[in-house]
Amino acid sequence: MAIVQDVPADKLIFKAAKELEVKPEFKAPAWAQFVKTGVSRQRPPMRKDWWHTREAAVLRTVYLEGPIGTNTLRIKYGGKKNMGYTPEETKKGSGSIARKMLQQLETAGLIKKSDKGVNKGRVMTPAGKKFLDKIATEIVGKK
Repeated sequence: MAIVQDVPADKLIFKAAKELEVKPEFKAPAWAQFVKTGVSRQRPPMRKDWWHTREAAVLRTVYLEGPIGTNTLRIKYGGKKNMGYTPEETKKGSGSIARKMLQQLETAGLIKKSDKGVNKGRVMTPAGKKFLDKIATEIVGKK
């Protein structure tokens, strides 16, 4: 049985996004087609399924780096803002998008909150690990 580290990230995220798309818990909010993903962006995402792709990427991030919180995801999905003649500044991504995705993953039972000591944030549940490991096994089996 393969695990998440055994497969390329892009293939895992693409396949997981396709499977999350059919589940009823994972619906993009109405404002998702109009919103930028951070201060450093100039326009909203061009892809129609960007919400599910980001959600699969967030799920993979929680699997690999958990416990993880909203602020860490904001840093991860941030970028450099073009400041004209002045040097570029690193800006964080949208906190609302990260928070809504974590909440959706939590209601689906793929992640849960962890309040143990210093390591506060979201961690994977056994169902979430099983979901991603199953996808990784399918990808390895197709090679």
